[in-house]
Amino acid sequence: MSSDSPTDTTTSVASATRTTLDGPPDGSVPVTERMLEDHVRPEGLDDATVAAVGRLTEALETVERARGRLFDFHQLTGEADIKAGDAAEQLRAAGHVELAERVETELVGRNVLKGRWTFQIVEDYDDGYWSTFRGLERDVREALTGGRRHVYEAEMKEDRRTHGLPGHEARPAEL
Repeated sequence: MSSDSPTDTTTSVASATRTTLDGPPDGSVPVTERMLEDHVRPEGLDDATVAAVGRLTEALETVERARGRLFDFHQLTGEADIKAGDAAEQLRAAGHVELAERVETELVGRNVLKGRWTFQIVEDYDDGYWSTFRGLERDVREALTGGRRHVYEAEMKEDRRTHGLPGHEARPAEL
């Protein structure tokens, strides 16, 4: 939307364009064209700070993806252990008792790391790195954006969406 537009409700914020919360005085902007207050940049917060908080949140999202992979590892390893147990039973039934016993004693139920099954790795990750990361990201947001999440991304959405076009609303009507 051009800043020449008579219904323009945006203010320039560095390279992003941000819709004001209340729109024009005549109220002509539909509610779906206004950002939720939860995503509006607090007054006086500079672009560099918004970008830095956004980058830390992006890093947390990467950690969440890594945590998901850790759960994949946990579940896949557990599934493999069950299948190895099944294979041992099939080996025994096929007359390969010695090999079946090796699979059962050397492999089934084995630790994946010294003293640890995968659930213990997940717990250590959750209790240490993941919890610390989440807590610190929340503390930074509380201190700098009043706890508002995704301020950077909300401003990027405002800059990239086509204002007034269906499918490009700022938010759902029911909020």
